Amino acid sequence: MSLALLHTSPVHVPVFDALRDSHHPGLVLRHLVHEDLLDRAGTLGPEAVTHDVEALLSGAVADGATAVLCTCSTLGGVAESAGERLGVPVLRVDRPMAAAAVRAGRVTVLAAHPATLEPTRALLAQEAARAGEPERDVRTVLVEGAWERFEAGDHDGYLDLVAAAADAVTDADVIVLAQASMAGAVTRAVTRTPVLASPGPGLDAAAVAAAR
Repeated sequence: MSLALLHTSPVHVPVFDALRDSHHPGLVLRHLVHEDLLDRAGTLGPEAVTHDVEALLSGAVADGATAVLCTCSTLGGVAESAGERLGVPVLRVDRPMAAAAVRAGRVTVLAAHPATLEPTRALLAQEAARAGEPERDVRTVLVEGAWERFEAGDHDGYLDLVAAAADAVTDADVIVLAQASMAGAVTRAVTRTPVLASPGPGLDAAAVAAAR
């Protein structure tokens, strides 16, 4: 079984390789890194890169991928839609996290990139409706300065800002880290509110899909 992963940053590659080694030995990962997709989606909207995403996914399937995981929350909906025409499962990394979040109650979403806010809010609304909770309370917070740290390569500074933002949340039952790159902040935050990140549950779901 072979799983292709569509990334918009190379920082995700070692994260998912480590998760594979720990939890899914034997799963073959093929990493497709295209940083330009997020840049254009942030400027023009996710739909503007639909053709490119579909072409990349089609190429991955032609090369033998039995499933595809999109690790970019901004592009997750676009990837899922493109996958409907490919004949193999195409998953977005944040859907399992979103499903868990809406079961918890009041949700606060933390994002570093503004383009991620609306897709994540829409995903949570989908999962809330699926769970029979259409009125789920969702609040979104853009972590000021975090994306600039990320782009500058200051990964520790980036995660520290995200962790501080999580610790500042006082009115939520669960905190959602909208982007996979934020996952390292889970262990840096000291809040007692559960903080959810997407890479682990996302890869778990994709591994199951790839094995079918």
